[in-house]
Amino acid sequence: MYDSVIFDHDGVLTTLVDLSVLQDAVWETFAELGVSDPDPDHVERMVIHVQPDDVHTVAGAYDLDPETLFRTRDEIASSLQRDAVVDGRKVPYDDFDAIRHIDAPMGIVSSNQQATIDYVLEHLDAGHLFGTAYGREPAIRSLHRKKPATYYLEQAMADLGVDSPLFVGDSDSDMAAAESAGVDSAFIRRPHRTDHTPSPDPTHEISGLDDLLSLDGVPVADDFNTVEDDHTTARDGGASE
Repeated sequence: MYDSVIFDHDGVLTTLVDLSVLQDAVWETFAELGVSDPDPDHVERMVIHVQPDDVHTVAGAYDLDPETLFRTRDEIASSLQRDAVVDGRKVPYDDFDAIRHIDAPMGIVSSNQQATIDYVLEHLDAGHLFGTAYGREPAIRSLHRKKPATYYLEQAMADLGVDSPLFVGDSDSDMAAAESAGVDSAFIRRPHRTDHTPSPDPTHEISGLDDLLSLDGVPVADDFNTVEDDHTTARDGGASE
């Protein structure tokens, strides 16, 4: 029996933003820092999958402080994603409410900014569902700590006081973080992962959050079992209004 369920955020609980949002954030970052005509290759290096060496190389090309560049990039990216939440371009998946039936502590471990995660939970009035929620701090050191590193996952486990969570994610870095932390994983096959073969192999593969409720080892609240029994009875013709 799992003693908790911990989720990645983007692509698992809420939809991804369009890549153009993150690209716009980097262009705005350069403008904010007084760089009017950055090399497009440098812009792309700062959009996704950013590594510490990328930040230092790009910052050096324009005589910028690397920490200032990265912090500004993260703050603007978070701001634009929050706008996307407000205007409906970044929304919870239709099966989000399924997790309300999980009868175990829950947490979030994301490689998105902490400010973004905090805002989404507040906007959805869903913060009470999670005992802890980690995103990255806007500092270069966070790039060493994000998945596939286990730093934030282990922090979440410590916060929840658990040692046998199921970690639910949609990326190889999620599966690798779970494997390195010695915990089970569930790969969720969202539409953007239709043809993806996860590596390393996950413990489970699910098509949506609803599947967690029938997954062996995931504690489910009694009220959900009652609802399921009622639905089954109705389908069998044994109940009517």
